[in-house]
Formats: sequence, C-alpha cells, structure tokens
Amino acid sequence: MDHSEREQLASRLGFLLLSAGCAIGLGNIWRFPYIAGQYGGAIFLIAYFFFLLAVGLPIMVMEFSAGRASQKTMGRAFKDLSTKNSIWAKFGWFGYVGPMVLMMFYIPVASWLTSYCYYMVTGELSELNPEQVASFFTNTLDKPIPMFLWSLGVLFIGFGVCSMGLQKGAERIVKILMIGLLAILIVLAVNSLLLSGAKEGLAFFLAPDLERAKEAGIWNLLNAAMTQAFFTLSVGMGGMMIFGSYLNKNRSLTGEAVHIAALDTFVAIMAGVIIFPACFTFGIEPNAGPPLIFITLPNVFNAMAGGYFWGILFFVFMACAALTTVIAVIESIISYSIDSWGWSRKKALNVNCVLLFFLMLPCILGFNLWADVQPFGEGSNILDLEDFIVSNNVLPIGALVVLLFCTSRYGWGFDNFVKEADTGVGTKFPRFLRAYLTYVLPFALVVIILQGYMRFF
Repeated sequence: MDHSEREQLASRLGFLLLSAGCAIGLGNIWRFPYIAGQYGGAIFLIAYFFFLLAVGLPIMVMEFSAGRASQKTMGRAFKDLSTKNSIWAKFGWFGYVGPMVLMMFYIPVASWLTSYCYYMVTGELSELNPEQVASFFTNTLDKPIPMFLWSLGVLFIGFGVCSMGLQKGAERIVKILMIGLLAILIVLAVNSLLLSGAKEGLAFFLAPDLERAKEAGIWNLLNAAMTQAFFTLSVGMGGMMIFGSYLNKNRSLTGEAVHIAALDTFVAIMAGVIIFPACFTFGIEPNAGPPLIFITLPNVFNAMAGGYFWGILFFVFMACAALTTVIAVIESIISYSIDSWGWSRKKALNVNCVLLFFLMLPCILGFNLWADVQPFGEGSNILDLEDFIVSNNVLPIGALVVLLFCTSRYGWGFDNFVKEADTGVGTKFPRFLRAYLTYVLPFALVVIILQGYMRFF
C-alpha cells in the first residue's frame, strides 16, 4: 500500500481516544484497585507511576514511532525499517497472533459484561441475596449457549463497527464510547464519594500504609507495580504501532504517549474511587478479578439507595470499557491482514470474523462442557491458558523485541527512532535515556518475563 493511500485518523482526539480505548480495559478496573489496596495504597501508586514512566511509556513511544515511520503494521514495519531480510521480520507475526489470542477470551468476557447490563435493566439481580448473586454468576458460566450468543453479539458489534472503515467506524464509535465512559466514570465516582464509607474506602486505597506493604512483601509490591504498569498500556503486540501508522507528522509522539498513559491511569484510579467507598459502606470485602465485578458489586448495588440506577450505569460503563478494547483490537487485526497479505478490507473482515467465531469457543466451553481441561492444574481453565499466552509471552516478548529493534544499530537504531518520535510540535524524547533503554530496560523486561513464568510454574 502506498503511503499516500493509507487512511489516516480524522482527528488528534480520535487517535488519543482510540489508543486509550485499546489500553483501557478490564485490568484497569478489576485488577488495579484491588492490588493498590493490597500493597499499601499510596506506596504501591508511587512504585506504579515510577514503572509506568520507566517501562511502559518508552516502549509505547517506540511502537508509535515505528508505526508512523513505516506507515505499516508490525508485520511489515520491522521489515521495512531494518536492513532487508533481517531477523526482526521474523517477529512481525506477534502483531497478528497476540490480538487474535486476546480476542479469543476477551470477547467472551466482554459478553459477560453486556449480558449483565441486560440483567441489571430487567432487575434479575436485584431480588437476590449475596449467596444467590454468587451462584447467578456461576450459572451464567455453566450455560454454553447463552454465553455463545452474547459473545456472538460482541463479535458482530466489533466487526460491524470496523466494517464502516477507520474514520467512520472505529474512530467515531470509540470516541463516543470513550467520552460516555469518562462521563459515567465521573458520575459514579461523585456518587461513591457521598457514601458513608467514603473516608475509610479512600484511605484504604490512597493513603500510604507501610504495614500492609511490608506484609505483602516489598519485592512482591515492586513486581506487581512493574507488571501492572507494563500491561496497562497494551504494548508489545503491535496495536500502538498500527495507531501510529494512521498518524500524520504534526505532533511529536512522546507527548501523545504521556496523554494516553495519563488517561489510562485516571480511569484506573477513578475505578478505585468508585469501588472502595461502596465496599466499605456496605461492609463487603473487596477482591480482585471477575468476582469483584460480578459478585461483590451487584451486592453493593442491591444494598445501595438507587442501586438499580447505579448498577445499570456501572455495567454500561464496564461494557463500554470492554467494547472500546474489542473494537480497537479488531481494527488492528484487520489492518495487519490488509498490510501483510494484501487483502481487501472486506476479505480481512470476513476471514477474521469467521476465524474468531470458532476461536472464541474453547474459552466459552472451558467453563462448562470442557471444564475438565485444566492446563495449569486444579481450578484452572482454558481462559487462563489463553491469558497466559498473551500476558506472559506475546506482550512482554513483543515489547522486548520492539525495544531492542529501536535501540540496536542492527535494528532501526536509536537515532532513527528519536528523530521520528521528535517530528512535530510537542514534548521531545529524552535522549539521555539512551544507555538506560539500551542496557537496563531489556534486563527489566527479561525479569518480567521470568517472573511471570515463575508465578505460573
């Protein structure tokens, strides 16, 4: 595809919100608040901000730069920017496999959230006591056909939006969803701050608690902060490279990456502001992961004045967060297929939609008919395996490849990378980080990869 033909995003806001939509996902909402509380509130947050600046941001700038310089997706960017037929091109497929495996489990999870919007509206959850709320969620997972139909709905929304084209589809719809998401977020946060347990909830979440940090272990705290900061920006599987390839040269890329990281962190912190005051007001133990969203919070809404309204609003907010990620990632899959295999947009949409139709089945069946498949032993399921492939392999190894590609003279090289990153008005990339990025950060990423394996095995 000739550079002049490549469709570009219509606006800077569209680019920021599309990239943020890809980065802001369920990890911000069902993992971040819980681990911040667990690891001593503000102490964790300081470590998290440090690693966000030290690990996540530089790699995000690198992905944007490689995308914008090559005007291509990961599959072609490595090839076009380095010496021909070099080893880098062999890693290009990360930009396809990563997003595909991510969607294999993310679409079913997004379907739980959209189905809960419906259950909230119909009032199916409001009559239940806490035990019944817990078994309602288990029953949802036990039924493969309804879960498949909800997942199909999410799949068709994602591909339907992307079939309208980049500007009219992904950019326009994600912009609406993200602005809606931020508006609902603020309304929910204000409501939570007016609850009687707001003070204790915020103290648990945001005040520094050395005792809790020591209890959890300082090494564990640093590891949790580093992995959360790293994964929250979705770098490593080429999504940001794709959004970079849709950009013009008007603005430097470091400032744009800072805006996206700030938006991503704002959502994560606001999620905590919504969740903890509510948990403390109604004496409910905050926990991490799906139980928080599907069991803890429905109980909170049942106990809350106007809970019917707040519950609907919360699940609409969650569904928006999930759908922005689905749309942004599907757009990256389509773009990769067009770039790497020369497909038309229509063919890329059809082939990948059919593929995902079948590929999302193992995750859905892993909770019921295939529940005996326990890849990591007792209590694990197929979703855990798919998550492991993305979180412990594709993202950190892909990020390491991007980092080495942009700093090594055998790749694109540091000077070429910085020149691209600094093109346009705005914040320039700090050149003095060269030694750190070349020698220290690769080591940090290797630690993240090994730690991930150690935790699993």
